[in-house]
Amino acid sequence: MKEIITDIENIRLDIWLAKEYQELSRTMIQKLIEEGQIQVNGENKKISYKVQKGDKITINIPEAKEVNLKPQDIPLEVIYEDKDIIVVNKPKGMVVHPANGNPDGTLVNAIMSICKDSLSGIGGELRPGIVHRLDKDTSGLLIVAKNDKAHIKMSEAIKNREVKKIYIALVRGVVKEEEATINMPIGRSTKDRKKMAVTKKGKDAITHFKVLKRYPKYTLLEIKIDTGRTHQIRVHMAEIGHPVVGDMVYSNGKNEFGVEGQMLHAKSLDFNHPITGKAMHLEAELPQYFKKIIEGDEIGRA
Repeated sequence: MKEIITDIENIRLDIWLAKEYQELSRTMIQKLIEEGQIQVNGENKKISYKVQKGDKITINIPEAKEVNLKPQDIPLEVIYEDKDIIVVNKPKGMVVHPANGNPDGTLVNAIMSICKDSLSGIGGELRPGIVHRLDKDTSGLLIVAKNDKAHIKMSEAIKNREVKKIYIALVRGVVKEEEATINMPIGRSTKDRKKMAVTKKGKDAITHFKVLKRYPKYTLLEIKIDTGRTHQIRVHMAEIGHPVVGDMVYSNGKNEFGVEGQMLHAKSLDFNHPITGKAMHLEAELPQYFKKIIEGDEIGRA
């Protein structure tokens, strides 16, 4: 049971809680409100209730239900593992958690096979242990929590921007700056609800990049993000005219290498262990297909 005294007012209860507790999805928060697991001043309120300054909000997260997902013996590179967390190198093409169109073969199914009976339940029945995510066609490091305490602590660290994430990307065009920062808010596109876009009403999104190598028509970048908005790097790079090579959503996806899916890799993570506090630095090598392209002769001619 958690108790919070609010210090702001006139914000919808579900919206305010979604900002305060990013480890809980807004859908899950709404469900908890409807079930009476979240109360204001000891009373059940509607999702649309406007929070008032000084309100006492109590949150009760029920015991996690038994997950009906099936463990699947899918090859997965484990970079680090202990009793609290597991960090894996997700391959390109793997969906993180089950959803419509992807009922199995996901990273969650693979993790369940590795961890057997120890995963955080905070993410819900379909997302056990998932603290953050990577797009299907983005490869690289991803942290999974084995218990609720580790999940909450890692979620707080991510929310407080205490987790340093470094990506490597091959983008189209020759980037002129040696390094720069993109500070543009990102929200749901008004033209296509399946896409994200730079929009005035979006959430703040900050991306830093520096050039690692330039080619005749491409640039290899190291990218650091302060925020973790959906499709953030892909949206920002497309917005400045340098979409990630192979991105089928935010560019035409064409490239001389025939790559399907964006050439974007989560290379390294720096964070303090959620339980021990130990400073962690983890890295995952670039996928072979990625190295073959940037080290090959074709990119120098392209």
